[in-house]
Amino acid sequence: MKSIVNIIVITLLSLLPVTFVQAQDTPKAASEKRSTIAGVGKRTDVYHVHFTKAALGKAVQLGDWLKTPNPNDPMPGHFIVLRHQDGDAWDYVVITHLGTKATVDAAGTAVPADKRDLSEWHTDTFVSGPSWEEFSRAMGIGGDSASKTAGSVYSVSYYRPAPGHREELEKMLSEAPSGTGDTTAGNVLMQHLEGADWTFLSIARYNSWDDFATGEKNAVAQTTKKDSPWFRLRDHTAFHTDTLTDRIAP
Repeated sequence: MKSIVNIIVITLLSLLPVTFVQAQDTPKAASEKRSTIAGVGKRTDVYHVHFTKAALGKAVQLGDWLKTPNPNDPMPGHFIVLRHQDGDAWDYVVITHLGTKATVDAAGTAVPADKRDLSEWHTDTFVSGPSWEEFSRAMGIGGDSASKTAGSVYSVSYYRPAPGHREELEKMLSEAPSGTGDTTAGNVLMQHLEGADWTFLSIARYNSWDDFATGEKNAVAQTTKKDSPWFRLRDHTAFHTDTLTDRIAP
């Protein structure tokens, strides 16, 4: 009986280091999960992407209108409005979740008469992306998190691949951020269905301007490497823009 007890004790002791190692790996696993990109390999839903430039002197009014929920949307309340801070020529982008399908009626979308002159120009593009649950979580607006992420910074980029390089560009954009240099809190990749002349839209969210600055500093340090994302992007892209934004809704 004593020998059996000794065997059991020795067996249990031999398992303890394995259990300890696994416990130590838990934070790493959580970090890897946090850095995944929503919309990679599972674009199940349709979104409408609306870039717009405010008419002269109408930026405030346009922003107020865009952030007002539209009760006629297929998925009421499923939208985000980002405001330009630095980058491309547009002032706002509105991304609206439409569900798994989208339709366009001949009557079009009615615009109130007093809102027609608020925008100088705009583009409308339908894209495929992740579920609203994944999208809202990555963008920091899921559930009651919107009030806790009011200081978030969003880097909005769209890309047009060079001829014959679409698969290579998508593969590159689909790579989840990794390493200690990554400071993003959420990432989304969406693909053009109908509309503007770009193919992919990516949005990276940072918890703060400080996190964004740290991430940029870390990224710049990598540009000296020939296999860095900076060089690889220029092997596959015909055109792209990057714009820094903050969020005005929700």
